[in-house]
Amino acid sequence: MDPLMIVIVLALGATTLALLLGLISMSGSQTTNRFASAPLMWARVGFQAFTVLLLVVAVILQN
Repeated sequence: MDPLMIVIVLALGATTLALLLGLISMSGSQTTNRFASAPLMWARVGFQAFTVLLLVVAVILQN
């Protein structure tokens, strides 16, 4: 398997994990939600941006 593909799969997994942790924190108590939701949201957005960047690089390298 291509090393770039491995990194893309790991980035997708990290994005999914951040999303799931954010959903779990929202279903918890108000204190947990207040302190954990914003950092998890920013982590998810960062992982998504990194994943999209990797996908763009992969498409460019295919040509």
